[in-house]
Amino acid sequence: MTHFAFAQVDVFTDVALKGNPLAVVHGADALGDAQMQAFARWTNLSETTFLLQPSDPQADYRVRIFTPGGELPFAGHPTLGSCHAWLEAGGAPKTPGAVVQQCGVGRVDIRLDGERAAFAAPPLRQAPVADAELAAVLAALGLRREQVLQAQWLDNGPRWLGLLLDRAGTVLALEPDHAALKSLAKVGVIGPHAAGGACQFEVRGFAAPIGIPEDPVTGSLNASLAQWLIGAGLAPARYVASQGTRLDRAGRVHIARLDGRVWVGGHSTSCIRGTLSL
Repeated sequence: MTHFAFAQVDVFTDVALKGNPLAVVHGADALGDAQMQAFARWTNLSETTFLLQPSDPQADYRVRIFTPGGELPFAGHPTLGSCHAWLEAGGAPKTPGAVVQQCGVGRVDIRLDGERAAFAAPPLRQAPVADAELAAVLAALGLRREQVLQAQWLDNGPRWLGLLLDRAGTVLALEPDHAALKSLAKVGVIGPHAAGGACQFEVRGFAAPIGIPEDPVTGSLNASLAQWLIGAGLAPARYVASQGTRLDRAGRVHIARLDGRVWVGGHSTSCIRGTLSL
């Protein structure tokens, strides 16, 4: 039996139990693919990460990201949560104030800004949504076509069908048919809040195809939505999105486009620290 340092981190919140939990296994180089997948399935969290020595000389660490159903090349809340756990365990970045993560999409830059970190969104691939695909998803969500302002396939590692809805209230009122969505797509929905509030948008992420009916707070989805909407002139260059409201969470995702790159940030807090024995 081998022992590994372990942490469980709440991401996109500075208040424990209000964000998206992430399991992090440190020094996991001795674990094989099957062991990593089995542990991720056992934790039953949306993602579990494994920190390893980097093979890229420019990276500070390497991470592998697993859902209960398989491995992801990139995901947002695991990126911020893994960085938080790595720093908390004594990790020292090669460049002060900046961390370079190696993962399935290559290198991901992370900026450190006080107690908050932000990752640079990986390159986004976009594609139009066929009418038949959109109609099936809208039926599964219980949406009328006039409630959808824009739709786009978005892929920055994970692939999402992104929907811009008319308002935040429409987003919050959704009661999806997750069984129907399981055979269709992972779907991310975003809608604007009324002006003057602390958050400018409400986001929800439905990921039934990978065994997660609704993800509490989703960094990769927020990254791709921001790249799409800011690029299309449908969102400001800086905004805060709330996610997880319907799950009694209070995730806050800070978006900023700086020097042509979209940065996705948030707080993280460690809730559990211990030892994993496998």
